[in-house]
Amino acid sequence: MRTYLGVDGGGSKTLFLLIDETGKVLASHAEGTAYYPEIGLEALKKLLARGIGQILRQATLSRSDLSFAFLGLPAYGEDSALLATLDTAPASVLPTGRYRCGNDMVCGWAGALAGADGISIVAGTGSIAYGEYAGRGARAGGWGELFSDEGSAYWMAREGLRLFSRMSDGRVPRGLLYELVRRHFVLEYDLDLCAAIYGKRLAQRSQFAQLSRLVVEAAKAGDAAAHALFVEAAAELAEIVDAVRSQLRVPAEARLPVSCSGGMFEPHELLRAPLKDALAAPPRNYGFVGARLPSEAGAAVHAAKLSGTPIPAAGIAALEAHFGTGQDRSP
Repeated sequence: MRTYLGVDGGGSKTLFLLIDETGKVLASHAEGTAYYPEIGLEALKKLLARGIGQILRQATLSRSDLSFAFLGLPAYGEDSALLATLDTAPASVLPTGRYRCGNDMVCGWAGALAGADGISIVAGTGSIAYGEYAGRGARAGGWGELFSDEGSAYWMAREGLRLFSRMSDGRVPRGLLYELVRRHFVLEYDLDLCAAIYGKRLAQRSQFAQLSRLVVEAAKAGDAAAHALFVEAAAELAEIVDAVRSQLRVPAEARLPVSCSGGMFEPHELLRAPLKDALAAPPRNYGFVGARLPSEAGAAVHAAKLSGTPIPAAGIAALEAHFGTGQDRSP
């Protein structure tokens, strides 16, 4: 029986999934962030070794039993000088020639569309879009939190704090977000926020991104300014989708499936609904579809494809049944 390992490395967590050729889930495991610019390359190697070792033990398999693996790593391909290092990161625990590393955006696409033509937009800690059409692949977005990652949790946290500062100054009316930020940081004076943010308490990218939850809470409770940030985020993400479509050279008359994944789309409709509206606005020609599989399953499915023995339709259906996905596929 052939077995496939998928590793979906993210800015907040890393998910490991082992399946067989029939789509049966053999083992799963979770670790922390695989974002090597934050944790360092040595920490990334240890994380991968720990996670892969754990998942093989769960399935009572040895490394030689593994047919193929795909590891999606955040920031992969964004520094060509490090590609060789990243490609060998799992070498101590995976058989030579039986794995491939790539950007984690591929996991989201392979899961959302089960490897079919179309575009996947991911908005988690960061944001990025990837798509394939007629054998061509392209990406857009994902340039990092300092000047990109529009619509992501980091972007939303940053824009939320920017909105707080404007509320504090009186540049915009104060809404619920103002009180939520003050309460979260236990601020006696509003400017004490600077010490909380620029100090050591929120030094990590993933920690800062968690502040997006304050914007979510405010928007769900009716804060109009906070809600407007989600409409703005949707417009930014729609532009990223357009950029991928243009690079793929998709004919204007072709209706292209688009799916989304990532923490910013769950469990609320604050971002999903305006994105659907933006993609439906003429002259855009997209069909918004629900994700068929989660990203970690997409990584495993992609591993099978890279090995030359793709998971058959029945196996994809078995994975959909396992994860309870695939209910909304039509463009």
